[in-house]
Amino acid sequence: MNEQIQPSTVRVFIALAPPDEAKEELARELRPAYSSYPRLRWNRIEDWHITLAFLGELPVAAVPLLQPPLAELAAASHPLELALRGAGHFDERVLWSGIEGDLNGLHLLTKEVRDVIRACGIAFEDRPLRPHLTLARARRDDTSSVVELAAALAPFTGRPWRTERLHLVASNIGRGPGPIHYRDIEAWHLGGQPS
Repeated sequence: MNEQIQPSTVRVFIALAPPDEAKEELARELRPAYSSYPRLRWNRIEDWHITLAFLGELPVAAVPLLQPPLAELAAASHPLELALRGAGHFDERVLWSGIEGDLNGLHLLTKEVRDVIRACGIAFEDRPLRPHLTLARARRDDTSSVVELAAALAPFTGRPWRTERLHLVASNIGRGPGPIHYRDIEAWHLGGQPS
């Protein structure tokens, strides 16, 4: 009998995700780059997100502690008007698209999410929020691609969109060879919006 052993920890973060139309708009802009820069490790469009809090590896048993208070927070929070704009890079290795719009609201929501995490007794690295959407990562021997692409994408301005849900996400990063994949553990509509 082949029993699959379930991991005792899960890699978790809390995020917002642009709607499909906003992601498609940016993907159209990126299409030429996919073939021009084949050595970059491109994130899958369905995994594009804005991280509000990265919790890292948590015991699987800690995840249910987060769900009720995050559901309450999402119900009490208003949707935000945001847009994807421009591009940049972190350390010449990570290509990202910037975020504009209601950044004050985004920072407030981030603070509230992090307050919930602390109230649940979960330790995490509380880094300052730098709103962005990670698009690709360079291999160690090729940093010029990211710098070139960031400059080429700098003029990009996407149409505004409303945030719909707060996502509690698990990732398989560090769990074998293959690409990084994300999956929603749960997602809650902001402001009690209907599904």
